[in-house]
This record gives sequence, C-alpha cells and structure tokens, in this order.
Amino acid sequence: MKAKKRHITVPIACLLLSACANMTAGNLFSHYSAQNQDLYQTVKQGQYSEATDLFEDYVAGDILDNLEKGRVYFLNQQYTESKATLELSDQAIKQQQSKAIISVSDTATSVGSLAVNDNLNDYQPADYELGFLHLYLGLNYVQANDLDGALVEMRRANQVQEQARANREAELERAQSELRENGVSANLGSVLSRYPDAGKTLQAVQNGYLLYLSALLYEASNDLNSAYVDYRRALAVAPENKAVIDGTLRVAKRLGMKEDLTLLEKQYGSAQTLQEGQGRVIILDEQGVVKAMESWRLSLPLYDSRGNSALYSLALPYYNNSVVQQKFHMQLNGKELASSALTNVDLMAQRNLSEKMPTIVIRQALRVVAKEQLRKETTNGNDVGNLVLNVWNTLTEQPDTRSWITLPASVHGTTEIVPSGEQTLDAAGKSYSFNVPDQGTTLVWVSQQGSNATMWHKQLGKL
Repeated sequence: MKAKKRHITVPIACLLLSACANMTAGNLFSHYSAQNQDLYQTVKQGQYSEATDLFEDYVAGDILDNLEKGRVYFLNQQYTESKATLELSDQAIKQQQSKAIISVSDTATSVGSLAVNDNLNDYQPADYELGFLHLYLGLNYVQANDLDGALVEMRRANQVQEQARANREAELERAQSELRENGVSANLGSVLSRYPDAGKTLQAVQNGYLLYLSALLYEASNDLNSAYVDYRRALAVAPENKAVIDGTLRVAKRLGMKEDLTLLEKQYGSAQTLQEGQGRVIILDEQGVVKAMESWRLSLPLYDSRGNSALYSLALPYYNNSVVQQKFHMQLNGKELASSALTNVDLMAQRNLSEKMPTIVIRQALRVVAKEQLRKETTNGNDVGNLVLNVWNTLTEQPDTRSWITLPASVHGTTEIVPSGEQTLDAAGKSYSFNVPDQGTTLVWVSQQGSNATMWHKQLGKL
C-alpha cells in the first residue's frame, strides 16, 4: 500500500513543480479575474491611488501584469511609472513575438497546461490589447508634450495589430489538426450552442479611439495625408461621431479633396470654421471599466478514437451581459455635452473571446483526455489514488480569464466651438479649468470611473 501511495504522489509533485515554474500557486486553484477582484473593484470605484497598493509581484507574467500597472498608474497621474511599466510589457511582447509562432503542441499539449489549466501557458495579448498598449504609450508622450514620440506609437499600433491578425488566422486550423492527431472527436457544437451569447460584435474589430487619436496627432503635426487616411478609417467605425466628422471635413477641405468634400458635406453638412474670438475644444472621454471574464462550467460527453465516451466537466471563460455599465455625464461651461462612442471596449473584448472560443474548447478536450490517461496510468485501479486525482482535477480545472481588466468600458469623443479663453469642464463631481487660445484647438483627456475622474489638457495649435 505504501508503495502505491508513493506512486500516486510522484506525478502530482511533478505537476506542482511544473506549475510553480510557470505560475503562482493562485493560478492552480483560482483564475485571473478572481485573483484580481480587489484591484478591479477599486479601479471601478475610481480609487486610483488605493489601486496602486494592490499590485501583486506576479500574477500573469510580465506582459499582462505590467499592462495593468501602466493603466492604473496613468489614471493616478503617475506618468513616469506608467510609461516605464508599459515599456516593460512592450519589451516582453517583443521577446514573445521574436520567437517562432507558438503551435498548439507548445501550449495546449504541454505537460503543465494539460495536467492543470491554460493559465500555465504564456499570456498572448489580444489584438485590441496590443492597440491599447501603444495608445497609452502614445498618450504618455502627449502628456509629456512629445508629439513625435506619440506618432511613433500610433504607427506601431497599426503595425502590431495587423501582424497579430495575420498570426491568428491559422490558429483554429492548427488546433483542430492537433486534436485529430490525438484521436479526439470533440462535439464543439454542443458546447458553443449552449455557451452564453457574447452578442453581435461584428462592428467591434477596429479601435475608433486609436484611429481618431492617430488622425488628430497627424493633423497637429501637419501630416495631412496620414491624418486624412486615419480620419476616414475612424469615420467608417464611428460614422455618427461629431468629433470624427468634424476632423474628416476639416482635413478634406485643407487638402482640397473636392470630390470627397462634396460627398461628405452632402451627408454631414459644411465644415466648421473658427472665427476670430473662437476656439475649439476636443474631448476624449473614457468611461467605466471593461467587463472582466467570469467562470462558466459545463458537463459534456467526449469521445476517444475507439468510440469510448465519458462525461467531463469543462470550465470556460465568459462575459456576463446582464451586468449594466455605469452611465457618466459631462458639462462644458455649464452645458451638458452630448458625446457619442468612439470605441466600445466591452464589445471588442467579447468579440475576441468569441473568436478564440472554438480553440479554447479544443484545448479543454485535449486536457480532459490527458487527465483521464494520467488518472488511469497513475492509480492503476487504486481507490485512494482515484480520489486524490479526481479532487486534483476538480480543483485545478480553472478557466483562463486573463485579459486587460483595467481598460475603460467605452470611449466617447466630442468637439465644441467656444469663445476663446478660460473654460470649465465638470465630470464625476470634479471641475477642471483650462484655456482655449483664439482660433486654437485644445485637447482634453478625461477618464471617469465611479465617482472620480482624471483630467488633463494639451494645446494642439491652429488646426
């Protein structure tokens, strides 16, 4: 009996060692959203300073941990720390991307992830997260009055997103091939048909926030051709947004795009022109915090190559669409502002998860088969061993809920023509004063969470 017990504990000890080499013990028995619940709720309530005290040394690795830190530091107006931690994440992503494309056999079929859960795999940021990384690096440069540095980040944002999309196209095909090679026929339809609906997210592919900011910065640097390209791309994403419409009309007029301008003015009216004694205010307004993934469990029959079946429990990440996001309002000089959305980050996150779901289910199927094989080989019919392995499998079956959970839920934009001089913006119970030069344009950046807001402004010159 003693020999059998020792035989049972060997693979578990190996699994623990494998887990410790890649992740914290927390990732064995919990998932990312649960482990970061305090940080998430603190940011959601607008308690930025308190949130900086909740950072852990290591939860999800250099990429995601530093994305969270960089975002929270930015909200807390610790711009040096924000830029430094975002750059650490950027460096880690470069190292990851410099390697050959990771195959499913390097991830899903690795000993650690198959025996425990997907949290042992290296975190690979979603396309929209790569865009936001460079967007916030760019905003750090804008905040430091470095327009050239900001434009570099805007260019990089477009490049990395395009590359990420190219790398992702073959992912599902590789996963399905790997599954077939392992002799598993998973009924994906039975999972996906019952999986919580992520909503209609076809429009959540391009980041209108990023495109509009890029266009605005190009315009401020007098690179009107590049500005016009990104304004048109932003207009396709947010065709009703006042700030995007105004920028597109403005640059089309300056470039002398007569045909385009005729079509644009027919749909939107004439471009606004600043008169003497007037100035322009452009407001970028981030609202709330993006939804965090939750855990969803399902029992499902899976079949091996011999036709044998068994009922297994799967743990999958999902977004709870019954959660209603907080509504925010702003006033400029006592007048309520009617802004419209540039980007719905919730939809972008949901779309990303929906695209990944078939591959996630395939990895789950492979892991179930591996765990069952490990149980049979390890216990050899021993009741105590079966009990230990069953408890282990149940406790460690955790969904991969890793995502950048401190991003805003949505981003809105608007523009107003005002009398030049001192202006007052009210948001989340706070007042912020700034100046608008005669015939000049002032950019105001706002991020509202809970009952708090961070605000700053920069002069963009005469656009």
